[in-house]
Amino acid sequence: MIKPWLFEFLPELGGPSVEPNPADVTTLFARYLDLWVHDEALGFEGIFFSEHHFGRSYSPSPNLLIAALGPRTKRLRLGVMGVVLPYYHPARVVEEIGMLDHLTGGRLEIGTAIGVPQELSRLNMTMAEARERNDEIVTILDAALANRVISHHGKYFSISNLRLLPRPLQQPSPPRWTTVISVDSARRAARKRIKISTGFNSTQLIKSIFDAYREEADAAGFHAGPEYFALRRRVTVASTSQQAHLYAQAVTERLKSFVAEDDRLSTHAPDAPAPSGGFTLSNEEFITGTPKEAAQNIIEQCRSVGAGHFLTVLNWSAPLDEVTRAHELFGREAIPLLRKA
Repeated sequence: MIKPWLFEFLPELGGPSVEPNPADVTTLFARYLDLWVHDEALGFEGIFFSEHHFGRSYSPSPNLLIAALGPRTKRLRLGVMGVVLPYYHPARVVEEIGMLDHLTGGRLEIGTAIGVPQELSRLNMTMAEARERNDEIVTILDAALANRVISHHGKYFSISNLRLLPRPLQQPSPPRWTTVISVDSARRAARKRIKISTGFNSTQLIKSIFDAYREEADAAGFHAGPEYFALRRRVTVASTSQQAHLYAQAVTERLKSFVAEDDRLSTHAPDAPAPSGGFTLSNEEFITGTPKEAAQNIIEQCRSVGAGHFLTVLNWSAPLDEVTRAHELFGREAIPLLRKA
């Protein structure tokens, strides 16, 4: 079985030169919340929200979206892929995890990330500093999930005999995830038994990343089955293949427009964590067609890399009516095929 998740990049209205009516922004949030509630009935496993700042996305604090959606749903797993740790004090991260796990009735998934270079740079934070902060916060998070009282003295944070409340409902911890794009980061995650998600690259390269995780897991004494791996792709669907490809062309144009508005993005996708030395999206990142055609492609890719979870970005940044139709089509026609795979 392949578990289907939504990966939500909540698009802003307007743009750098067009300020939307605030009432329209309120309506957008309300309509998306209604859509996500309906996604539960469509059979999605859960929703991972993305965290982005400074333009083109209304998701600077996705934990607020989880808090708003939690009471309106009963089964959906909810998380962030991932919380950009370098922005925050670790005490806030830990305590919000505890609160959200209770507010969702134990349906929280913990996802963390280092962040996107072009966003971090706007706060004058280098990737080197972001990685150091991330590693230190993960160490504190590990300790806080395992112990009632913690102390830590590091380069960026110093705390003594701190009790962080509330403890999560899921014990010893909600499921933990991190985003990776390299073998080294996959191996680090495996040593902590943290599940991993990735995309952007070819299935061949992703398989090598997942294989590295599996190899490290074997060395650490545990078996990493498909449930430890999530493949994330941009999917564009419509009722006909021809219409889907027209929608996909619009997705490409929106990506080009996004890049053109900010030279910091270079050739990177807006949510792609670009490593030093450049980054190129694989053609396999984009899946287009009818729901059944998309499902077959997804199944082939997940089998190729050994992933038990699939995170879909549906009709990226399209008008909401198109996105709503895509959710309905994917839920009714693609999800049953993925769950049977």
